[in-house]
Amino acid sequence: MTIETLDKVKLRLLDCLTAAQVTDNETVRTLHGQDESYHEPALPDLVVFPRSTQDVCAIIKIAHEYEIPVIPFGRGTSLEGHIIPYDGGISIDFNEMNQILAIEPENLLVKVQPGVTRMQLNKELKKHGLFFSVDPGADATLGGMAATNASGTTAVKYGVMRDQVRDLEVVIANGEIIHTGNSASKSSSGLHLNGLFVGSEGILGCITELTLRVYGIPEHEVAGRAVFATTALAVQAVTALKHAGIPIGRVELVDAASIHVANLYSETNYPEKPTLFLEFHGNEAGLKQDIEFATEILQQFQCTDLQFEKDTAARNKLWTARHNLAYAFIHASPGKKLMSTDVCVPISELAGAIDYSRELLNLSGLTGGITGHVGDGNFHALLMIDLNNKVEVEAAKQVNEQIVDFALKRGGTCTGEHGVGIGKRSYQQQEHGNALFVMKAIKQVLDPKNIMNPNKLL
Repeated sequence: MTIETLDKVKLRLLDCLTAAQVTDNETVRTLHGQDESYHEPALPDLVVFPRSTQDVCAIIKIAHEYEIPVIPFGRGTSLEGHIIPYDGGISIDFNEMNQILAIEPENLLVKVQPGVTRMQLNKELKKHGLFFSVDPGADATLGGMAATNASGTTAVKYGVMRDQVRDLEVVIANGEIIHTGNSASKSSSGLHLNGLFVGSEGILGCITELTLRVYGIPEHEVAGRAVFATTALAVQAVTALKHAGIPIGRVELVDAASIHVANLYSETNYPEKPTLFLEFHGNEAGLKQDIEFATEILQQFQCTDLQFEKDTAARNKLWTARHNLAYAFIHASPGKKLMSTDVCVPISELAGAIDYSRELLNLSGLTGGITGHVGDGNFHALLMIDLNNKVEVEAAKQVNEQIVDFALKRGGTCTGEHGVGIGKRSYQQQEHGNALFVMKAIKQVLDPKNIMNPNKLL
């Protein structure tokens, strides 16, 4: 953007917003020019802080008039460069649109602005005996979680972000407001716009309100830790648990290398072998039967150590160790940056994919571990790299490409939950084939000037 255009845009924005809502301060721009990924940062020309849907409409109409990029920003926790403004433009920070608009316990629904975080929402829902299920680990904004179709540890039972969205209010590229759904539990009317906009990563519009499904807090929760001799046995045990119909709330695989760094960081003393972290939700009588049945199944697959935790503190300690795994690797490798792969494969291919990824890691010489939401086939190789070391950077890229290629050739996807951004953009043709043309056509119709988060996803 030229200085002359920038000055004109600032004046137009100040006609609609207050001075506190518009800034070109370099420190603020720097904060909005990076996420938690290893991708190269880049600064926006301006950062704006809308407080209402009408503010967002005004911002986007000005951007549309001047044909300058608009990049939605939540908490900056994304891992594939979604919010990095490589083409400059306006970063729209939604953190001041952080109101919980309505909680409807009788409908099991909640309406929120996009800047509400999942922890903020769950704190309020708890007063009603409810909770929001999607847990990506980070305290991300719900708008950002919808934009990337986030999921996490609880997806095996409750589904991903797309499964929770009933309706979105979206400001599209010409500044008009649309709704993608309604509050009904089902509909056969029209195209499924919820499914289109959830996961669209800001390339079709800015989400300004979400209507989401919530759940009753389970009467009882029991966490468990099961240790196995091999990864294959652990994955086979998970498959058997699912086939048996046991209602698992969470099931996570953590490999031996990851357990090692988790022990150091979280001050735990878990055996350094492939381990399943499990959680069961239900009523007390039902859970007792589920745990007994699960124990029998796990032991059939040579589980060498099995511990269950009913106490809240002990259960939280176990899941905190799992959630902090990425930070454990970062803490153990000072000066290095985390690169996380994110493929998802059919369950039947999971053990082979994980073993293959571990072999690639060993051959690369890079520090790293493997963890994943094995109940739905999604896993991550966590690679620690020195961005100033070209050999390490290239080795990490090769490992990532080989893992993705392995997944795609077996009916999987290049990203199970992190999204495409710029990091997975090069795999879209291989994964989607001719369907990519359809996606590009939709983008062209809704955003002919290509101002909405340009050059991301597609």
